[in-house]
Amino acid sequence: MREYLVTLFISAALCYLITPLVRTQAIRFGAVAQIRGRDIHTTPTARWGGLAMWLAMAITFLIVKNLPLVGASFGHDVEGIFLAATAIVILGIADDRFQLDALTKLAGQVFAAGILLVYGVQILWLPINGVTTLPPSIGQLFTVLIVVVIINAVNFIDGMDGLASGIVAIAGIAFFAFAYLLAVDFGFSRAGAPSLTTAVMVGVCIGFLPHNVHPARIFMGDSGSMLLGLLLASAAITLTGQVDPNAISAESTGPTLLPLLLPFAVLAIPLADLLLAVARRLKAGKSPFAPDNQHLHHRLLSAGNTQIKSAFILYLWTATIAFPVTVLAFAPLWIGALTALVLVTVTVLVTKIGKKVVV
Repeated sequence: MREYLVTLFISAALCYLITPLVRTQAIRFGAVAQIRGRDIHTTPTARWGGLAMWLAMAITFLIVKNLPLVGASFGHDVEGIFLAATAIVILGIADDRFQLDALTKLAGQVFAAGILLVYGVQILWLPINGVTTLPPSIGQLFTVLIVVVIINAVNFIDGMDGLASGIVAIAGIAFFAFAYLLAVDFGFSRAGAPSLTTAVMVGVCIGFLPHNVHPARIFMGDSGSMLLGLLLASAAITLTGQVDPNAISAESTGPTLLPLLLPFAVLAIPLADLLLAVARRLKAGKSPFAPDNQHLHHRLLSAGNTQIKSAFILYLWTATIAFPVTVLAFAPLWIGALTALVLVTVTVLVTKIGKKVVV
């Protein structure tokens, strides 16, 4: 655990220090978010935050690779995750500068998922009627779908200062706790791609957040949101590959189900926003990728909340879903229910302070 905390701290410190340098280059090369009708920000703001995150991740890998426990996490799958992350960041950098069309970005996301497949990062089984081993082609299809959906869920929620980085940090903490406790409880190796990936992911989010909270001095852009989505999806998929589902399901079905369900649980808010946006646009006869200003964070702002409070409310709702789900995998039902009750109470009280919010 100590080495993973060191990894988190290093990635956070590096991202914090690198981000201002990247911001300068983003302004120099014109990667700047101008003000559009649907935007919340009121001044042109640099993008390319994802480049700072990628640089922090790459340097962190070089620094911690020789640590005894964390070093054992580096394998073929981590190499594939890093290469896929590099591809997705290059795509995002181009989009942040030149505003690529939706189909080009989708093709790039599928390409990044394909890199994961080449390196053996894919869904091998599903918890259906016990455990069902998937044919390679079906597993590869599921892998691409999961990667693309999670990437776009994070991308959709990145519409307000500090929102995506905070939500993904919370999601990463919940997922790291699950992966680590699973290894402790069932005697699996604690050194693996899921723990390493989520530790670095949480670190870069924490390091980036001071530059991104309202008023943001830099946006993560698509380079950042797509990178974070890919890292979270990769952590979930690699965890299923390291776990023997038969060994777990003999004692409890919770840990068998959660490697695939947890990313969707911790991203319940972004996923709900994604589904609502797609349904809303299709109903209006528009492309599901057509932008608008009716996301959840827009509605919170319209109800009279500040950007900081709106982001904090969505942080709390994310934690309210993520942490009880994680607890339920290892603790009795009543402990999970109590955790959920406490978090719901706190979230509702905070939401009702000042303006009343209806989401």
